[in-house]
Amino acid sequence: MIAAGVKRCMQKMTGPSQRALAVADLILSEALERIAPSPTVVVSQKARDLKAKGFDVIALAAGEPDFPTPKPIADAGVEAIRAGKTGYTAVDGIPELKAAVAAKFERDNGLSYDPQTEVVVTPGGKYVIYTALMATLRPGDEVIIPAPYWVSYPSMVELADGTPVIVETKEEDGFCLDAAALEAAITPKTRWLILNSPSNPTGAVLTQQHLRAIADVLQRHPHVWVLTDDIYEHVVFDTPFETLLGVEPGLKDRTLTMNGASKAYSMTGWRIGYGAGPKRLIDPMRTLISQSISCPSSISQWAVVAALEGDHSFLAERNAAFRARRDFMLDVFDKAPGITCAKPEGAFYLYPSVKGLIGGEINGRALKTDIDVAEALLEQEHVALVPGTAFGLAPYLRLSYAASMDELEEAAARITRFCEAVDRRG
Repeated sequence: MIAAGVKRCMQKMTGPSQRALAVADLILSEALERIAPSPTVVVSQKARDLKAKGFDVIALAAGEPDFPTPKPIADAGVEAIRAGKTGYTAVDGIPELKAAVAAKFERDNGLSYDPQTEVVVTPGGKYVIYTALMATLRPGDEVIIPAPYWVSYPSMVELADGTPVIVETKEEDGFCLDAAALEAAITPKTRWLILNSPSNPTGAVLTQQHLRAIADVLQRHPHVWVLTDDIYEHVVFDTPFETLLGVEPGLKDRTLTMNGASKAYSMTGWRIGYGAGPKRLIDPMRTLISQSISCPSSISQWAVVAALEGDHSFLAERNAAFRARRDFMLDVFDKAPGITCAKPEGAFYLYPSVKGLIGGEINGRALKTDIDVAEALLEQEHVALVPGTAFGLAPYLRLSYAASMDELEEAAARITRFCEAVDRRG
């Protein structure tokens, strides 16, 4: 089940066979042959399939807040419909939203951008990243991606004809990118470094000290651009959020800062992301948007104006709930045999190591990899987690605790029961 899906996601798709092609045969593009469906989507679909068959599945695979979109924000979307704001907008977003984005960067991050020439709005944060890579990469260009990474980074690089260069981080370093490892990975072909803090999947937060060391490396390599994925900015606990440009403003002329409404405002389905960077990058991104999606949803844009300009007091309450869930699950993993877990400082994920379960077996099934563990957990206890292999660092699992405490308590009981049932004598 999961094994087949995730393994397909971790391997490149094979090209058409050498047999004679019939007239009706469909030949896929070379770009599509380089990628496969998102592993998190694969696992989530397996969970939905089991639910459809009547199984009581607890799905902790998707990275989606379980809180509703705040009412004032949703009301702004409804009002946009009633006011007839349902037509095409400017390719890169309505002026009101671009102004709100620029004000957000100034207010929250101390960054100044021209809303008309240095801000872009897209359908989701992922599309900011995708258009930037598509606009700048040529065959052979390299993009440095720290691992564990969000599953879509390498695939988007490959779609753009680039080459992902994976730099592994270590759990003992808090899954934070080591400056020396970054420097060793940079070559004349390096075009981008992607930074994601707080991190999906580990929840790691880059501190001022980490960012200062990374910035020092980048100052020595002026050909390298930086893409900071700050989508989890507002989901932090004890370590405050810092963005790279807040530590080193001198990198502004080659940095794209990406953010969006999905995580902070529970607006995953509204599909609005935004980015800010130098005009020489935003202009070609705008051209790509014009020829691919025309513009983001007009209705969603007005809702995000309300989100950015409205009351943010609800964020503290939601973070308190996330913290309680995190601490509850950390205690579970501290007691469950065969599992250990580092304490994350942001986002809403745990990335527990299942090294202690590898080599064991359950009900005659050998657990040789984290994929085996994830698949057995889903089959035996109907709990859906994503294997760390999908994020570039094994043997781990990713658990999203963006779920109710009732669900987490039941999942905890099932995970503990599963771990206790694993025969680890081998």
